[in-house]
Amino acid sequence: MARNTAKAYRNQVMYSVYVRNHSKEGTFEAVRRDLERIRALGVDIIWLMPIHPIGAKAHKGTLGCPYAISDYRAVNPEYGALEDFRRLVEDIHRLGMKCIIDVVYNHTSPDSWLVNNHPEWFYHKADGSLGNHIGDWSDVVDLDYSNPELWDYQIDTLKYWASIVDGFRCDVAPLVPLDFWLRARAEVEKVRPGCFWLSESVEPEFITHVRAEGLSALSDSEIFQAFDACYDYDIYGEYRDYLEGKLPLEGYARCVSRQEFIYPDNYVKLRFLENHDQLRARFLIPDETALTNWTALLYFQKGMTMLYGGQEVSCGHLPSLFDKDPVDWSSGPDRSEQMQRLYKLKQNPLLTDSSYHVRALNGDILYAVHQGKERQLIGIFALKGGQAPVAVSAPDGRYANLAGGEDVEVKFGRVSCCGLPIIFEAPRLG
Repeated sequence: MARNTAKAYRNQVMYSVYVRNHSKEGTFEAVRRDLERIRALGVDIIWLMPIHPIGAKAHKGTLGCPYAISDYRAVNPEYGALEDFRRLVEDIHRLGMKCIIDVVYNHTSPDSWLVNNHPEWFYHKADGSLGNHIGDWSDVVDLDYSNPELWDYQIDTLKYWASIVDGFRCDVAPLVPLDFWLRARAEVEKVRPGCFWLSESVEPEFITHVRAEGLSALSDSEIFQAFDACYDYDIYGEYRDYLEGKLPLEGYARCVSRQEFIYPDNYVKLRFLENHDQLRARFLIPDETALTNWTALLYFQKGMTMLYGGQEVSCGHLPSLFDKDPVDWSSGPDRSEQMQRLYKLKQNPLLTDSSYHVRALNGDILYAVHQGKERQLIGIFALKGGQAPVAVSAPDGRYANLAGGEDVEVKFGRVSCCGLPIIFEAPRLG
C-alpha cells in the first residue's frame, strides 16, 4: 500500500462518466450541466473515462474505443475544447468534488502522435512491425518501457494534467512497470500534493495468463505500493459465480474476509457492482429486492464505493464503448434516494477504520460486521430476498436502521430479517 494512503478514502464515493454516452450531446458541457444532480447523489470524486482524441487507424465500431488514444496531451474534439474541459473541472471543484481522468499508458492507437514521432518507444514484433501482447486488443499497439525517454515523456504528461485535475485512474496498470508508477507518483506529488491514484488492477486469471506468456503482470499486493486504491477484481469472479449459481454464498464471503489479512492495514478497494467493462448490475440482478440489498452492501463494504453513470436509474443496458449509445435515463426504478441515504451511512467512522468480516447464513443472507474498539456496525443483507431470524452479537434493544425503513429490534440476540437490508450501529459485546 502507498504509505501515505489515507483510510478516509473508504468513506468516499466515486462516479464514473463516459462523456460520449452520458448524454445525447456527448460533450463536456452536457456533463457540466448534470453536476448538481450527480453531487446530490452523494459523490466525492468524478472519474472521467478517457478524454483524449481517439485514433482512426484500426478503430473498433463506428467511433472507436476511448482507450485507443492518439494524443495524450490533447482532448477529444468530439467532447469539446480544452477550455470546455477546464470549465467542467472548475465546476466539479466548485461543488466540492474532485476530478480524476483516465490514464492509458500500456498502449496507444496505431496512428498516435507517439507512433509517428517515437516509433522506437513501442513493442515490435519479429517482423519489425508494431504490435500488442493481448491479441483481442486489435486497435492498439503496446508501449515499451525499457526506453527511459518514454518514462520522461509520460511523467511530464501526468504533471501537465495534474495541474488541472486531482488524480488518475490508470488503465491496466499492472502491465506497466511498478518502478514507473512509483517514480510517477513521487514526481506528480510535487505538482499536485495529495494526488489520488486508482489502479485498474486485473483478474487473477488475467495475471496468470500474462505471466504464462513470459510477460510481467503486477499483483494487487505489488500495485498497492504505488496506488491509493485498486479494483476488487480479485473477488469479482466469485461475485459473478455466486450470481450465476456456480458458487455458494460462503465461497464469496470467504474471499471478502480474506482481503483483511492479505493486504496492508490501510488498503482501499474500489467496490463496484458494475463498470464500463462488465455487465450492468440490473442485468445481473434483475430482482428488485435483491438489487436493493446488493446496493446497500456495496456502500457497506470496506473500501471506496464506485457508481457507473446510469446505475442510479437501474440501467440494464451496458453502453457500447465503440459507438454512440447514450444512457437511458428513464430506465428506472430510480435508486437516487437509496444512494443518498447510503452516502450518509458512508461517513460513519466505523467504515473508516475497523476490523471487517463477512459470513454467509442460511437463505443466502450475508452477515457483515465492521468492528471498532467499543462500537460495531452490523449489516444483514438478504441477497435473494430471503426472510429469517438472524443471530447478532449485539445487546437487546431498538436501533435505527441506517439502510432505511423501520427500526431494528434485537430480542434474545436475534433480529428478524424480512428480506430488505438492515444496517445498525451497536455497542460491542464482551
